[in-house]
Amino acid sequence: MSSLSLAVRDSSTMLRRNLLHARRYPSMTLNLLLTPVVLLLLFVYIFGDVMSAGISGGGADRSAYIAYLVPGILMLTIGGTTIGSAVSVSMDMTEGIIARFRTMSIHRGSVLIGHVVGSVLQCVMSVVVVGAVAVAIGFRATDATALEWILAVGLLALVSLALTWIAVGMGLSSPNAEAASNNAMPLMVLPLLSSAFVPVDAMPGWFQPIAEYQPFTPAIETVRGLLLGTEIGNNGWLAVAWCVALAALGYVWSRSLFNSIGKR
Repeated sequence: MSSLSLAVRDSSTMLRRNLLHARRYPSMTLNLLLTPVVLLLLFVYIFGDVMSAGISGGGADRSAYIAYLVPGILMLTIGGTTIGSAVSVSMDMTEGIIARFRTMSIHRGSVLIGHVVGSVLQCVMSVVVVGAVAVAIGFRATDATALEWILAVGLLALVSLALTWIAVGMGLSSPNAEAASNNAMPLMVLPLLSSAFVPVDAMPGWFQPIAEYQPFTPAIETVRGLLLGTEIGNNGWLAVAWCVALAALGYVWSRSLFNSIGKR
């Protein structure tokens, strides 16, 4: 069997393994998924009128705030889902299964590839679930063209890939699952400090650079522009650049950690 065929076969096996784990132990996925759903309902039904009035400077319009809020909630969903990847990788590294894999004739990189592909699929499914909840409570993007929908979905998948590689590195560098969960928490906190809930211009002046110069804000603004027809500007290129840089960093970091662990 060629090296490529071996890599594909073993990566597919590891992917099935991770998906089976997610299906058999759904509590973490459900807990991480519950947070963005609760925040969506909370900000729409409790704070929606006040937030929409503050943003628009006029009367309350909850439907307008739903449209503004959903792209940020989708990014928050991705960040939360990848925390589960960090925990899963850390558990593999600390419970001895990796040592067992090393005694078998399998492709070395298939373990990480299985985690990454499985996490991206879980991110996509989580985004679909949260998106369905958003549609059920009134979110609409009827003016978006088919191409804009494809670009928005593609960007969400790219963000999922980038954050997953970072989460894998965090899982590999953590001594246990609890530490991995704590180390990966910024992936869920950063969207809260972005333009997900209010525009950057409406934030205090000292805080605006924190919200503006981070990966989530350009990604959120790009998805918002694609689905709602708002101005994107340079955010599209910035979002892609952030994703490529984070994915490359996460890949190099994860591979280095995994290889160094194998030499111990």
